[in-house]
Amino acid sequence: MSATLEIRGVTRRFGKNTAVNDVSISIPQGQMVGVIGRSGAGKSTLLRMINRLIDPSHGSIFFDGAEVSQLRGSPLRRWQRDCAMIFQQFNLVPRLDVLTNVLLGRLNSRPTLMSMLNIFNHDERIDAIRALDRLDIAQTALQRAGTLSGGQQQRVAIARALMQKPKIILADEPIASLDPRNAQIVMDSLKSINEQQGITVITNLHTLDTARAYCRRIIGVAAGRVVFDGTPDQLTAQVARDIYGADGLKEAFSEAITSTSLGAPKAAVAALSPSPALAS
Repeated sequence: MSATLEIRGVTRRFGKNTAVNDVSISIPQGQMVGVIGRSGAGKSTLLRMINRLIDPSHGSIFFDGAEVSQLRGSPLRRWQRDCAMIFQQFNLVPRLDVLTNVLLGRLNSRPTLMSMLNIFNHDERIDAIRALDRLDIAQTALQRAGTLSGGQQQRVAIARALMQKPKIILADEPIASLDPRNAQIVMDSLKSINEQQGITVITNLHTLDTARAYCRRIIGVAAGRVVFDGTPDQLTAQVARDIYGADGLKEAFSEAITSTSLGAPKAAVAALSPSPALAS
């Protein structure tokens, strides 16, 4: 039986502001899910609650029947190992070499003293090289992470996540700071990991074209609520307006926001829009 992630009536408030409002989602193992919406819609807050970087104000989160929203101590660290997080700004240690940055993904699986001393064994180093090779950046293993391009750094972050041997990968706007070519490479990598290893991937994305190209399931969030949960084919012009607002469709296809579309933005809009109204 596959392990399912269950988000049940989850709300998160910051003072008087409600960032996520009564969200309930069920995600079976092995899905690749794109979460879309405008800036400030609550996408990042939702992923951070799943990973337990922040706690829900109300509601519960379950994985494989266990309530992860109540975990503390070592069980919480195990969950954060099983539920790897990839960030928009990479979160690498720039002064360390690439190989060491990838090996840091093993810290939650090791005794505290060994973790403090950064002592990694031969098998772990081989696994790290394989992860880098899978992402076509093994040649950078001995370079300082801070010398790499943004696209290369994000691939190092993905390799580090793979070192956790996760059951779920959460990617919070993983291509937001990348040019279209590097964005495509990163999204191709996440899709390959999902399809070949069966790892659940949940990724926040800003633009419609990327979500539709890579994700079999799309969840649309507006003002902290889920307003759409379906397939790319079900993402109609009206649904797009519900997610982004009547004034938000330009943002959904904005040239200023990184997308995996390599062609002209107007052509991408026309090709991906379910009706001419979406492109207007």
